[in-house]
Amino acid sequence: LPPEVGSCFGRLHFYLLAEVAPVQVSVCSHATPACPLPNPNPRPAPDTLSYLESASLMSGTLESLSGLGEDGSSVGSDSEINGLTVRRTDKYGFLGGNQYSDGGDKEVRVEVARQREMKWLDMFANWDKWIKHRFQKVRTLRCRKGVPSSLRSKAWQLLSNSQELLLANPGKFEELEREQGEAKWLDIIEKDLHRQFPFHEMFAARGGHGQQDLYRILKAYTIYRPDEGYCQAQAPVAAVLLMHMPAEQAFWCLVQICEKYLPGYYSAGLEAIQLDGEIFFSLLRRTCPMAYRHLKKFKIDPILYMTEWFMCIFSRTLPWACVLRVWDMFFCEGVKIVFRVGLVLLKQMLGSVDKLRELQGMYETMERLRNISPDMIREDILVQEVITLQVTEALIERECSVQVRKWRESRGELTHQPGRRLHGTRAVYEHKRRAAAITSGGSFSFLGSPVPPPGGRRPPNRKSLIKKNKTKQNKWEASCVIHHVETPFRSSTVVDETGSRF
Repeated sequence: LPPEVGSCFGRLHFYLLAEVAPVQVSVCSHATPACPLPNPNPRPAPDTLSYLESASLMSGTLESLSGLGEDGSSVGSDSEINGLTVRRTDKYGFLGGNQYSDGGDKEVRVEVARQREMKWLDMFANWDKWIKHRFQKVRTLRCRKGVPSSLRSKAWQLLSNSQELLLANPGKFEELEREQGEAKWLDIIEKDLHRQFPFHEMFAARGGHGQQDLYRILKAYTIYRPDEGYCQAQAPVAAVLLMHMPAEQAFWCLVQICEKYLPGYYSAGLEAIQLDGEIFFSLLRRTCPMAYRHLKKFKIDPILYMTEWFMCIFSRTLPWACVLRVWDMFFCEGVKIVFRVGLVLLKQMLGSVDKLRELQGMYETMERLRNISPDMIREDILVQEVITLQVTEALIERECSVQVRKWRESRGELTHQPGRRLHGTRAVYEHKRRAAAITSGGSFSFLGSPVPPPGGRRPPNRKSLIKKNKTKQNKWEASCVIHHVETPFRSSTVVDETGSRF
């Protein structure tokens, strides 16, 4: 970010990281109030999103997620302190905190990185063909290996189809910015700005460029979807997008996440996240019975720990290298990646007898779930476990039907429509083409799957037609043999061993 020229600072405290002891340096300017001295070893305040969400759910109220303590956001960013370098950032832009990388991440060789970038650029040039005919390669050999950092912005926009949404709505974001907005949402948004990644250089300074753009995005969404308004879990999601793309592109990407990937997650009532909590717990019973029994024993409801995981897409939970890999797969494959990551985390934390010996009660278990040690999570192991875990879209939807039926029996009808969720890039593009076909009144074929016109039945696919016709042909030929009828499919001429015909 470019430095702000001519800005005044009251008192600036920073530390020179020396081998002996930190040295405090104070720079004074005008008679502005003094800023509090930051802790040289800052420890971010515990994130209370899941606490407050679960409390509001259990009490039946929909109070906003507030009450987060001061988290050291007075630390200025490198780019906004008149050009002075106060602290060294890691390669992701973090100045400190739990998600600061100490350089231990595995580095990719330059020539390998360039080859991967060229492959992605080739895909960008023929994107529709790749999605339609070679999506398996996009998923397994591209997104699961990780998107190159230099191309992540473009890749996320194409995978989510937000770029097409942007092109279809020119000037819409500026129009939303010019509108007034609802005061109650704007007040909450302003209070939340400094809580989003306070140790990242984009959001460290109060009123800096990062916080301004974040405010623009969240305000625009409340006007774009006044029925949903603002949910505090949207702020970290929008902040992650802003780290990789300009505000307008980040806005449309956020729209796709809220409407296509995670519909209902940020709506009033939070029915979608509660329903997915039940689905998640049922899947845990299949994938890791030991962790399931432990949580069941202490009556730890999934909403108490997975709310923040799912609603923030693990952006506040995992080391940053893991966050980016998870988001790469999430944009390609959809919500099943979120389920898989959650299941893998529980398996790693609660999946063995030795690990459960340390957790003798509900309090110890909740502390482990809310404060996952970075030492327990290695990027390569996490990604490999997520890829190999057998949790498919079909399994999630089947379990969703079961949980919806149970919900209706115990709580009544759902205001949220579970069927609106789209599972990743292929489903998003198929939905787009289906909508275009419905608008034009015709039908189309996507990935070999014909889509019926409105009100019509889905035609059988090619394989089922071939199998059906072959079965009919065999039955008809058998009946012809019984009645000594010559069939048009096979010649009635018989050839003996010598090759002569008779």
